[in-house]
Amino acid sequence: MLCEERLNAEIQKKLSTEGPQKQEEGQCEVTAETSPTVVFVQEKQIGDHEKTLKAHKEGKPQKLLEMNGYTLVPHSYDYDLIVIGGGSGGLAAAKEAAKYEKKVLVLDFVPPTPLGNSWGLGGTCVNVGCIPKKLMHQAALLGQALQDSRKFGWQFTEEVKHNWMTMTESVQNYIGSLNWGYRVALREKKVTYENAYGEFVGPHTVKATNKRGVEKLYTAERFLIATGERPRYLGIPGDKEYCISSDDLFSLPYCPGKTLVVGASYVALECAGFLAGLGLDVTVMVRSILLRGFDQDIANKIGAYMEEHGINFIREFVPIKVEQVEEGTPGRLKVTAKSTKGTQIIEGEYNTVLLAIGRDACTRKIGLDKVGVKINEKTGKIPVNDEEQTNVPYIYAVGDILQDKLELTPVAIRAGRLLVQRLYAGATSKCDYVNVPTTVFTPLEYGACGYSEETAVEKFGEENVEVYHSHFWPLEWTVPSRDNNKCYAKIICNIQDNERVIGFHVLGPNAGEVTQGFAAAIKCGITKEQLDSTIGIHPVCAEIFTTLSVTKRSGESTLQAGC
Repeated sequence: MLCEERLNAEIQKKLSTEGPQKQEEGQCEVTAETSPTVVFVQEKQIGDHEKTLKAHKEGKPQKLLEMNGYTLVPHSYDYDLIVIGGGSGGLAAAKEAAKYEKKVLVLDFVPPTPLGNSWGLGGTCVNVGCIPKKLMHQAALLGQALQDSRKFGWQFTEEVKHNWMTMTESVQNYIGSLNWGYRVALREKKVTYENAYGEFVGPHTVKATNKRGVEKLYTAERFLIATGERPRYLGIPGDKEYCISSDDLFSLPYCPGKTLVVGASYVALECAGFLAGLGLDVTVMVRSILLRGFDQDIANKIGAYMEEHGINFIREFVPIKVEQVEEGTPGRLKVTAKSTKGTQIIEGEYNTVLLAIGRDACTRKIGLDKVGVKINEKTGKIPVNDEEQTNVPYIYAVGDILQDKLELTPVAIRAGRLLVQRLYAGATSKCDYVNVPTTVFTPLEYGACGYSEETAVEKFGEENVEVYHSHFWPLEWTVPSRDNNKCYAKIICNIQDNERVIGFHVLGPNAGEVTQGFAAAIKCGITKEQLDSTIGIHPVCAEIFTTLSVTKRSGESTLQAGC
């Protein structure tokens, strides 16, 4: 009788030996196998090298032995599954495993930011990402709605101004309720939760260290890494001492005042957008292009819209030094920046400097080297197969830390649940990372699903791609006479595949709501003809997608006279 851990170790040892496997010195069993390497366990032949290696890599050597008459003794682990990371993907997987009566432990610990901020259970999305971002975006939209309302007949004489503290207190109270709700949900499902930092120390073993420095060791049959990412810093004088990141912004205990946002990511533009919408003086410093990885036609339209609405852009410059000029909440900072195209140096003073230059995977300090899990040394991302399995069969990973996968909360949740269903419920469905919809909550919202125009042309060839597009003017904007022909709709079709829609892009109000519905149609393979035959709802923004007729290659105007 063999336990699975001993079995894995023994097979690994056997597979590393060239030639027929000896049972004892000077003795070999005669076998009919023609493979150059035949594997024996406890003096019994279990198969050729290829078959045994395949079973080992798939983490299923026990099935191979059971076929050969072995009975496995379950290893006495502390848990069936240990999840490292209490964000969206990790929590979804933990709760799903509990449905199948598995013993689950969740380890979650947030190292404080350089300014000392940390948060509760729930991960980036809940605490310092999607949730507070959308709420503050909504606060900015309400400011615009107040301006529009006068043209619709609303009269008010009281001065309208925004109170930062009231907003952040309301947002943080809501987030606090979510943190508590997650803890209650885990407890109700009998999932053990520890606010402790998880780190691999050996096969099937992690060390959990709490905030007081108390260490505990736990073992598990399987592990799920869901540690997410944290904001990147510039590595220049003064960045960690004086700058903030999105990990600090949403709970900032004072109004940030005149703000420099460094970066051109969706985080950078979203934060710059709602800060400006709240009435602050905002400048964005861009190293190269806006929204790398997104459709650049749309990205440039977003930048132009933000500039027209009072956001300053400093292009092709990067900070090289940040100095404190005056203490305070906020104080004053001097930023020195250098051109990316030459030797020009510029300086500027701001109350707050927000860094949004990207995020790094939290994988380098969790002991992956102790158990042999491979990572991309440059990015820290973890390569996995199509079942979210790492190169170590009993260790899996989901979420933002995966190499070449989308960094989106719903993706992590779906992947985590499906993984657990495959592990414990006999399911076979895998996470589909294709045609995933997303939205960038800039002042003019951007929804997308499928290929960008650049990627479609690169993949299918310019001659095989047709782009239909049009500007549009939301009815709600016509009365206050604002921003005519700034909203934009575009679909990308594969000519060789019956003009199937392979890219969907919308720039306008409620873009996320619009995109979510069309994403289902795109997953079903909708074609341009089917889209044209769909009757639109009048008068709504999404109606434009049922009437697109102008192609980019035609060069015809896409401007509209009204809604």
